[in-house]
Formats: sequence, structure tokens, C-alpha cells
Amino acid sequence: MGPRVSAIAELRAATWPIHQRLEKRIDVKRRFSTLASYRVHLESMWGFCDSLERRAAQGLVTEALADYESRRKLPLLTHDLLALGASTDELDRLPRCQNLPACDEPAAALGCLYVLEGATLGGQTLLPLVQKRLGLNAANGAAFLASYGDNVVSMWRAFGAALDAWCAAPERSARAAAAAVATFGSLEQWLCGQAA
Repeated sequence: MGPRVSAIAELRAATWPIHQRLEKRIDVKRRFSTLASYRVHLESMWGFCDSLERRAAQGLVTEALADYESRRKLPLLTHDLLALGASTDELDRLPRCQNLPACDEPAAALGCLYVLEGATLGGQTLLPLVQKRLGLNAANGAAFLASYGDNVVSMWRAFGAALDAWCAAPERSARAAAAAVATFGSLEQWLCGQAA
């Protein structure tokens, strides 16, 4: 038997099909074509992240990911929506995603957060599009896409190291992978409607 594949590689392999399907369905060109459609997308992501980050925190993710608070996406999305003219009352009234996998222990919580952490890498490719089309940057409506700025690669590697360390045992890695697949499924349904 050869060496065990890392947990991050297992999650990447497990989520690849649904990740690719979501990328095709999300229609970035349409979502990021106007300030109004971009704001609707951010509102949807806000409702998803609000629910998911609460669940991940309850799943004791800080036990496995010490810097979890600095990785939360909801503050970035809140900043962006306020910059685009939303009020705090409007944010309070936004729908929240309820159809999420259980994040009741660290391996599952890490699997759920894998999806959001991966979005930081995707944000790096989408940020230039938003800058060019909509004239936004991290200060005025694109903080979520800019996420960790120049530190996005090092933050992704640190997340991978934490995931690999916590999920070294096959049963933990399997729980993380199942949670990641389920989270992608929830995100697809939340953003695009029923699975294709």
C-alpha cells in the first residue's frame, strides 16, 4: 500500500465534480454584469455564510483551526454590502440558508469551511473582472473577493496544513470530505436552485 493521500487532496478529489458543475451553473458574467446583479449575488453569499459560519463555530472548528476568526467571510460581505448602499436593517432581513450539512464536530466543520476557503482562491480570479466592469476594489465593495489580499496563498496553505493535521485519520478525512461535498450541494441549491 502506498503513502496515504493528504486530506486536502481527498477533499479536492471528492468535491471536484460538484465544484465544476457549480462553476458552470453560477454564470459569473451575468452575476457580475451590473452593480445590482453583483449586489444580489453578495446578498446570497451573505445569507449562506451567516448560517454556515455559525454552524462551523458551534462545531468547535477553533479546536482544529486556531485562526478561524480571522478567516470569517461574513464581515467582508457585510463591508461590501454596506459599501454598496445596504443598511444594517436590510442585512438583518436577508434570507439565511437553512439547508446545510451538520458541522457538529471539527472534521465536518473543516469540510464545510473548505468550500469557503476555496472561494478565496476563486476570488482572486474574479476580482479583476469586478474591478474592470464595476469599478470596485477591496475598499468599496469587493472585500469578499479580495479576501486575504497578497496572503491568499499562504492562508490557503495554512488551512490545508490544519486540515491535514486534524484529518490524518481516515475516518476524520471521510467526514470532512462528506461535509465538503454536502456544502457544495447546499451552495449550488442556494445560488442556482435545484441541482442540474
